[in-house]
Amino acid sequence: LLRSQAAAFTNLAPRRAAATRRFSNDAVRALSSNSSDEPPKLQWSTDRVRSTFNEYFQEKHNHDFVKSSPCAPLNDPTLLFTNAGMNQFKPIFMGQVDPNSPLNKLSRAVNSQKCIRAGGKHNDLEDVGKDTYHHTFFEMLGTWSFGDYFKEEAIDWAWDLLVNVYQLDPERIYASYFEGDATLGLEADTQARDCWLKYLPANRVIGCNAKDNFWEMGDAGPCGPCSEVHYDRVGGGRDAAHLVNADDPDVIEIWNIVFMQYNRDNPTSLSQLPNQHIDTGMGLERLTSILQNQPSNYDIDGFKTIIDAIHQLAGPGIGPYEGKVGADDVTLKDTAYRAIADHARCLTFALADGVVPSNEGRGYVLRRILRRGARYASQKEEQPGLLTSLVPTVVATYEDAYPELRVNVQAITDIIAEEEQSFASMLDRGIQYFETNLASSKNDDKSVSGKEAFYLYDTLGFPIDLTALMAEEAGLVLDSAGFEEEMEAQRVRSRAARNAAKLDKLGRGAVRLELVAEQTAYLVNQGIAATDDAPKYDHDDDDANMDGDSNVHMLESEVVAIYTHEDGFVESTSINNSNYEYCGVVLKRTSFYAEAGGQEADVGTLALVSTSFHDNESSERDSENKEAAAAVVFEVSDVQSYGGYILHSGTVVANTNTIGSAIGSFKVGDRVRCQVDRDRRSKIAPNHTMTHVLNAALRKVLSKNNKNSNVAVEQRGSLCNDEKLRFDFSHKSALTLEELQQVEAYVNDVINDNLEVTHQILPLEEAQALPGVVAVFGEVYPDPVRVVTVSGKVSTEFCGGTHLSNTKEARAFVLVEETAVAKGIRRITGVTGEIALTAQQRGAEMEQLFGNGNVNLAELRKELDAAFISAPLKMELRSQLEVLQKKDAEKNKAALNQRIQAVIADLTVSVSLKEKEDVVRVVVQTVDIGANGKASNKVLDALRKVAPNTAFLGISEEEVGSGGKVLCFAVVPQSMIDDHGMNASDWVNETLKVIGGRGGGRPANAQGQAPQCSSEEVALLVQAANAYAGEKLGGISSSAVSTM
Repeated sequence: LLRSQAAAFTNLAPRRAAATRRFSNDAVRALSSNSSDEPPKLQWSTDRVRSTFNEYFQEKHNHDFVKSSPCAPLNDPTLLFTNAGMNQFKPIFMGQVDPNSPLNKLSRAVNSQKCIRAGGKHNDLEDVGKDTYHHTFFEMLGTWSFGDYFKEEAIDWAWDLLVNVYQLDPERIYASYFEGDATLGLEADTQARDCWLKYLPANRVIGCNAKDNFWEMGDAGPCGPCSEVHYDRVGGGRDAAHLVNADDPDVIEIWNIVFMQYNRDNPTSLSQLPNQHIDTGMGLERLTSILQNQPSNYDIDGFKTIIDAIHQLAGPGIGPYEGKVGADDVTLKDTAYRAIADHARCLTFALADGVVPSNEGRGYVLRRILRRGARYASQKEEQPGLLTSLVPTVVATYEDAYPELRVNVQAITDIIAEEEQSFASMLDRGIQYFETNLASSKNDDKSVSGKEAFYLYDTLGFPIDLTALMAEEAGLVLDSAGFEEEMEAQRVRSRAARNAAKLDKLGRGAVRLELVAEQTAYLVNQGIAATDDAPKYDHDDDDANMDGDSNVHMLESEVVAIYTHEDGFVESTSINNSNYEYCGVVLKRTSFYAEAGGQEADVGTLALVSTSFHDNESSERDSENKEAAAAVVFEVSDVQSYGGYILHSGTVVANTNTIGSAIGSFKVGDRVRCQVDRDRRSKIAPNHTMTHVLNAALRKVLSKNNKNSNVAVEQRGSLCNDEKLRFDFSHKSALTLEELQQVEAYVNDVINDNLEVTHQILPLEEAQALPGVVAVFGEVYPDPVRVVTVSGKVSTEFCGGTHLSNTKEARAFVLVEETAVAKGIRRITGVTGEIALTAQQRGAEMEQLFGNGNVNLAELRKELDAAFISAPLKMELRSQLEVLQKKDAEKNKAALNQRIQAVIADLTVSVSLKEKEDVVRVVVQTVDIGANGKASNKVLDALRKVAPNTAFLGISEEEVGSGGKVLCFAVVPQSMIDDHGMNASDWVNETLKVIGGRGGGRPANAQGQAPQCSSEEVALLVQAANAYAGEKLGGISSSAVSTM
């Protein structure tokens, strides 16, 4: 059933069983090595194609080489994956690059970028394997001009490289250009057309519409016309112009040259960018396939190595890869080869760059890729492991260009092996659900509803295409439209949740204000310098003063711009202007910290010192000026940095210190006093400094405790606010109790050692050479960079956050939680300062409670679970509690057994006497065995032996007189069931009904409970039990019914 899509792969298990083990580094190297003779060297290997491209633009046209960013932009949540070479340069195009960032110094750049297109707008996942040119992972050769050269140079150099360096046949080259679009108000790009006509005849320079030749980053942002280079694999003098952009595998696009000259303001509006940029991208695999004269990307050297490895692992029963597609690939063998090879490559690169499988976002997409590859390679009877086995081959193929693969090979192997095993288990669950609930004879309508398919997909992780396949083979109809409706409903819920979270963070239902290229260019053109935010680090700056409130740090500054979501930049905003209720203020200088590096933005107020008037009456209005300044303040709720401009977002509100109605406004040119909430900042600083110390503690403890000396703790995210610190890091398993204790103790030792915390600004290159310096993977740092050091060789990190001056100021640290975030990613949450001291005190109180011998263990468990204390202490106390509960349970079990035996002995004597009387024997009695079902069964078993003809109903409180749970249990002999219609289940239910309880069982025996029962209600239960028995035995005199 599971092999219909890859039927030829049926004998992989014997060759792959070993792949589920953990690979040692030596084993990985051995598996990667080539035992066969080296094939003859290619003239254009993939590595040479890549290096030639970079060297051409570096050496001949003065481009700076910029290393590929990770294929997952870990610091850009707006992108699932890096899907184009321009992603890391997005701040330049958006006008948001930090003036001190290395990016700000670039005018020309070149690289080969690792890309993944498997989610969101650019999604090639479902096409992979079905043809010979789609991939999830690929390399994009790219060049960029940032306000430097433009169309003519870009086209000239593209032609020179392709024809004169790579020596492509110029007779097979076609170029497209943007033909214009009346709906957008854009004319044809005749400049690009004319550039190409210098090299190509008119019939091979083709005008195309906006769909093919107008590039956009997204729904908003930089965009522009583009010119594509296409190549005809067949050649021979034919005219292939009609096959350009016709999805023909023999006439393929190899290079896209984007002329980024517009900004998409909204769906119907474009504006000119202040600077014109070039963004080009050429698929490395496609170009290499042409240079190696191969029919497809999957036939080039890099893929051939991986596909050969698949064939070797598959065994002699599986034929080699033949490159068949569509109807020619009858068994889908070659489709499986391509999908597995592509997905193994994608998984290896993504995991090396820090993405891990999870149930949301990019982690969920990665899990889909892994399961899609595993599905092509597996059947129900086989052990998983093929994708795991391919990791060393992928690493060996690409590690020269991307050495990070070798560094992370062990972690990559472990994660894929675990995911493959998990997927095999998931398949079993999904198949069992399908066969039990959908493919069974009970399915009268012979269909799989959208809700059922969505349940399989969303809850059980079962791929929808596999559900469709199984439905078809079972003769069922899948409601695909219903499934899509369920999926869309889920997307709507997810978007609503994300938007609600954003609004909740900003408050007042506000939309986050953002300055993009158009706005930052406007500020530059107005001669407004980037905001000087150096005072955010100064507690006693010369220009700062304190007004007597130690919680407020004040710096006087000037309003240089006011930005609104509705009308862009305006001259003023006031308290009674509903249009600009939420707006942004740019200052000349600021002491507010803008959100960055995991540290939340400062909040506070901007108080008017003096207002600016643009008339000649300002001197006459001086008193009015002061009154207006006192009447209102700007309440800052969010602070962000865009291109060096610090935007303080918030609302104009009444000054709580003024009396009467508030009037007044904020205007460009006004003098304001920056009032940072210093009390909040003072709680954030220790959390940020201790995050650095926690990072050091984890590196020290985990490397010491792990036998593998190559274990690496890499930061994967952080959050520092006034309540807590949160640190995400790479580690494949939960920390042990001992490790948590050591980490917590290390941080507290650093606090108690009274160590100095210093910072210095250094050139980036010099800072990177510092011994033991720590930087976050994938982060782009400014040059120069700020380096924060905790003395005593504790920690040296690149960081722009606010910190303590001495570790002692943190007072204490408590590790309150350690949990999993995703596969191979752990999260620690901690607190400092007063919150930590309170948690330590509460922990000491809990330890004292455990020393009290007369404590209620059930209540102690509840109190411990709810206690906000150290996580390792809580783990330790839980272990102690389990020991106490075990001892208590043994003690209670012995006592209960004594009570059971006493009850049985008492009933045996009294009931056996009744057995000798010639009456119908019914006994209702309260007993003391707790609310224990197993105990009641023992009593009933004993009664059946000594009084088989007696009907009995027992009532037992959990604790006599407590008012808590009560148990009711009954046994009825078969003779009474047959002759009088008595039913034990009915008897129990009719009895318990009077106090809101219920039970169940069979006619011969049953039991039930009620959650609460007072002493008075026990009597009601006895009365109700007797009433039921009397009703059933209505023809017998009352003396015949015996109640004890």
